Amino acid sequence: MLKCVIDIGTNTFNLLIAEHLPEGLKVIYSTKRGVALGMGGITKGLITNDAMSRAIKALIEFEDIIKGLEVEEVRLIATAAVREAKNSTDFLQLVKKEVGRDVIVIDGNQEAKFIFQGVSMCHKFQSESMIMDIGGGSTEFIRANQNGMGELVSLKIGVSRLYQTFSCSDPFTKSDVEKIESYIENESNGFFLNKNVECLIGSSGTFETFYELIYKKTYPLSTEIMELEVQPFMESLDDLIFSTQNERNQNEFIIPIRKKMAPFAAVKTRWVLQQLNVKKVLISPFSLKEGALSE
Repeated sequence: MLKCVIDIGTNTFNLLIAEHLPEGLKVIYSTKRGVALGMGGITKGLITNDAMSRAIKALIEFEDIIKGLEVEEVRLIATAAVREAKNSTDFLQLVKKEVGRDVIVIDGNQEAKFIFQGVSMCHKFQSESMIMDIGGGSTEFIRANQNGMGELVSLKIGVSRLYQTFSCSDPFTKSDVEKIESYIENESNGFFLNKNVECLIGSSGTFETFYELIYKKTYPLSTEIMELEVQPFMESLDDLIFSTQNERNQNEFIIPIRKKMAPFAAVKTRWVLQQLNVKKVLISPFSLKEGALSE
């Protein structure tokens, strides 16, 4: 039986059509659209009219794909941009009217649980690990080991939120970086204090871009966990933090929606790595949509 999950994210909408077999997930079709649902509104608790129009366009494109396959179950799952919006009801009603589907709006804890379920489908935890999922409105962290899921948190430090909160120089100055790090530390509310984990697991999305920037090649289409060498990764993050907008515009490995926000993602990721004293970095190809589909 084919199932479909559409992850309605703050920056990106992800479509996954797959079959859940005893031996694992068989992906039939997967694609994404850079919608920027939170642009112009995430810091105000609103979804702008332009963002709603972009969202409907993407969802109609997804609907055409779904109708071309024998999909029996479709779930639309919305995260930070929708759950925080004062006009979320308007958006949900618009989706129902134009696309004909209901949207499930989940809170940060459920989002983190889905992410853990997704990562667990392709990774067997053997040591103290921290999963990190970089979103546009929020970023989820889930501590896990061989005993399963431990602490989890959803922090309002998504890259679109940071981008719309701070007015930074091009390239970033040291002062810009310090302001962003201070904001992240304040929003984390002590979550990272006295935590040492051997392994950081980045779930898809931005971490795939990090891989491409380090190795100068397209992230492989695979259901296997990939490892990043820590030192080259840290050096790449430093380069990205202090890159210019023009340099990012010309970089083929940074997708359009990330070209403006990439330095914020790099600052956040470097700060987390330093807080946790990480020795190994992995990338999981599975995340929220896979976890939601597994249910």
